[in-house]
Amino acid sequence: MKSEANKELSRIFKEMSAIYQYIGVGERFRALAYGKASKVIGSLAEDISTYIENDSLKDLPGIGEGISGLIKEYIRTGKIRKYESLKKNAPHELIEMMEIKGFGPQSLKRIHNELKVSTKAELIKALQEGKIEKLKGFGKKKTEGMLRGLKLHKTIEDRMLLWDALDVGEKLVERLKQLPEVKQAELCGSLRRRKETVGDIDILVSSEEKYRRKIIDYFTNSSVAKQILAKGDTKASIILKDSGRQADLRIVNENEWGSALQYFTGSKEHNIHLRTIAKEKGYKISEYGIFLIKNDKRIAGKTEEEIYRTIGFQIMPPEMREDKGEIELASKNKIPKLVSLKDIKGDLQMHSVWSDGLHSIEAIAEYVKKNFSYEYIVITDHSKSSRIANGMDEKQILKQIRAIEEANKKMGHDFVKTGIEVDILGDGSLDISDEILAQLDWVTASIHSGFKHDNTDRIIRACENPYVNCIGHPTGRLIGSREPYKVDVEKIIEVAKETNTALEINAQPERMDLNDEQAMLARKNGIKLVISTDSHTLENFSFMKLGIFIARRAWCTPADILNTMKWSEIEKWKRKKHKVEHVV
Repeated sequence: MKSEANKELSRIFKEMSAIYQYIGVGERFRALAYGKASKVIGSLAEDISTYIENDSLKDLPGIGEGISGLIKEYIRTGKIRKYESLKKNAPHELIEMMEIKGFGPQSLKRIHNELKVSTKAELIKALQEGKIEKLKGFGKKKTEGMLRGLKLHKTIEDRMLLWDALDVGEKLVERLKQLPEVKQAELCGSLRRRKETVGDIDILVSSEEKYRRKIIDYFTNSSVAKQILAKGDTKASIILKDSGRQADLRIVNENEWGSALQYFTGSKEHNIHLRTIAKEKGYKISEYGIFLIKNDKRIAGKTEEEIYRTIGFQIMPPEMREDKGEIELASKNKIPKLVSLKDIKGDLQMHSVWSDGLHSIEAIAEYVKKNFSYEYIVITDHSKSSRIANGMDEKQILKQIRAIEEANKKMGHDFVKTGIEVDILGDGSLDISDEILAQLDWVTASIHSGFKHDNTDRIIRACENPYVNCIGHPTGRLIGSREPYKVDVEKIIEVAKETNTALEINAQPERMDLNDEQAMLARKNGIKLVISTDSHTLENFSFMKLGIFIARRAWCTPADILNTMKWSEIEKWKRKKHKVEHVV
């Protein structure tokens, strides 16, 4: 569990970075420094106080003497005077809005100064009344973009990213499991089905009836509860302190566990279809069990498998339960063995200090070898066009190849593979020469600019390059902050198949790109998929499970995922790569 001090310091430094961006003139380097400190501290597995005790704060990247002093002040006093003073320079609600697409720091500063707007509500009102459009340099096009940004942001305000929901939900379940009176506890609903965003946290518990009141009291009176919305004999709802989200608890008898878990997992469409078929066979299914229609006799319900087996179906993994053909497969006993975390043999996209990552190649390799049972990793730092990400030019790439060779020598085997995340330029060419790309073990090509155009042709041309092995985050979306750029995914899949190019499932929580539907389409067309964490910090490697969830929702087996293979098998797959002349 992440330290509260780490989380709060990361939040404070992130806000300080935003305020310095808002102030503007002459504060760029402070903004960058505090932004980096926020990321570094937010990525730490150990409590920050451990680094103070060991006098090793200075060893953390981006933590100089000044920021080190602020960290110590916070640990000592619980606050940072510089932060408290800095907050007076900018309206807090406007600073928070900098995370919304279209609301840059200098735009917000002008709106505040010229329209005396200080809150989100005031800003939205000024937008709707056309006041911002009339400001010099804004105009209709810019304000329409701001309104789109607000609408997009609202989708994530009303729902949680899967990663955040899992963090909250799994902690709640673990707390409940600490009670000896709780027999079983499990997440339900869209969270158990691993949808990319989640509304409420739904939890199911089984227990003896005499203990229900104690469990309800424990749930509603816990330190994580900000507000009690409802409290009954078998159900309770609270608002959580940290996230402000709703968590719902339901308690059932142990012999109803399976039927309740199946019912409350959903999806609604899956359950309706299942119940229709059950009815045709003479059964009635509810959260209380499965009953014979002719005499209302209860015949099953203790386990999910019992429910499905009784009506003649193979049990389906929760991720598949969306009524997309899984019931038909289950009736023929043809549910595939879906890919799981233990199948993954390596991670094919990550960033080191050579571009915008926070850790050295050696530190990354050491961490991954210690915490994962991978056989290989690929360092894919950014290329030179990604200036904001400190991208590498050809000379630096050659130097990095030698550095990786040295790192592997020290480890005694070729654990680290050479790679690049090369930029796809506006015309579809790449910003690194084929001569250099040919020397790398792995090439992922990605778009990092030109999001307003149709990018289908750019990606097609990248697929046709003989040295491109994979297209990274193919649609470019950021959930809640950036819509996918215009791209014909079906066309990309067609060309990827012709050119033997893999497509990435980028497992970053705000990307999840390809999404489950696109990944399913790729799988159906025989495209190899790569699940990558796109790690920039050591903590990011845990995102692999998010990519697994997308792949499972796409019904992927280990055979569909390239990085379930040994490296020798990937090399064999790479040899099939060929350039095709494709006329668009």
